[in-house]
Amino acid sequence: MQTEGRNAVSELLKSGKTVEKIMMEKNPQGSLNKIFAEARKAGVRVQFVDKFVLDKQSVTGRHQGLIAFSSDYRYCELEDIISRGESGNGFVIVCDGIEDVHNLGSIIRVAECVGADGVIIPSNNSAAVTETVVRVSAGAANHVKVARVNSLGNAIEKLKDGGFWLYALEADGQDIYSADLKGNVALVIGGEDSGVRKLTREKCDFTLSIPMRGKVNSLNASVALGIAAYEVLKTRL
Repeated sequence: MQTEGRNAVSELLKSGKTVEKIMMEKNPQGSLNKIFAEARKAGVRVQFVDKFVLDKQSVTGRHQGLIAFSSDYRYCELEDIISRGESGNGFVIVCDGIEDVHNLGSIIRVAECVGADGVIIPSNNSAAVTETVVRVSAGAANHVKVARVNSLGNAIEKLKDGGFWLYALEADGQDIYSADLKGNVALVIGGEDSGVRKLTREKCDFTLSIPMRGKVNSLNASVALGIAAYEVLKTRL
């Protein structure tokens, strides 16, 4: 797996995952020197190369002077996330058809910032955790548990069995600011165009909506998730 960008590589080093090597631009300055020191401390091999080598290797075009190579992203088991509900204060984010890698990266970043126990994504009709997702998440994907499941419906049933309440984020639900979001909470966020699918929504316990006052009647998926996630966090502070 290839990780690009200073924040993403720095977080990868902190995660404790196996980093095979880092390609870094010659004569590093500023934060690159700091990352070089982190890599040396972690025992990671650093190869200094000319900028054009990084430009050629880069997938994103925004390598910021370094590219790290690690083992392929390792998803966790669904049970690893559900077990967090044993505390009675579990918090899970369920993605239903998030196909845009930038949205998925932003959602994982939000999940890490609010201290969510994990993110669940389906194996079909969904973005996977790629180098771009890791970069957009600012390295948060290296710290957040992500489970990839064959059946989102079955995963929701298992969440319920584990004591979680399922909340779908849609336009015609209860005002989120009046909802009781205590206990084990699983927020379900839908795709960019279709929202939460009908079958998924029917399995949820509640539907929540974010009040809209402008002329545009919808929010970007990751932005909506961010607003809702911080409402959940507020009940835990």
